[in-house]
Parts: sequence; structure tokens; C-alpha cells
Amino acid sequence: MAADVVTVVTRQGCHLCEVAEAEVERICVELAVPWETMDVDADPELRAEYGERVPVILIDGEEHGYWRVEEPRLRAALAR
Repeated sequence: MAADVVTVVTRQGCHLCEVAEAEVERICVELAVPWETMDVDADPELRAEYGERVPVILIDGEEHGYWRVEEPRLRAALAR
């Protein structure tokens, strides 16, 4: 079953976040999977949940990983 959406929880001025966004965009465009970003600092609940652990990759709202995109693992998860 294909994923509905990939979300990158990010923050302004975060270099790792920028890298993760670019990688997720490239992979999701190739696989025709929708993706979005969410600013961790714009939502107190997100900030409480993820704090300094950004970027965080979510698939259908479930945490998949953080700090770096593990491309083979992400591709495998999106192929299910």
C-alpha cells in the first residue's frame, strides 16, 4: 500500500532540514508521492514533540526517521 503523504518537520535556518527537504522532494517526485513540510516552531505541540530533533520524516503521520534521510529505507517504506 502506497503512502498518502510524507511530511518533513523542519525549522527555518536549519541546514540539515534543507538537505532533508531536497532529498525527500527528489524521491517523492520520482515516486509520485505527495510531500509537505511543517515548521516545528509554528506549533507548540510539534515543538514539544520534536524540539531539537529536526528534521523529522513522517509517513502518514507516523515517525519514520530524523536528522538524515536514509534513502533506501524511505524508498522501501514508500513502496509498501
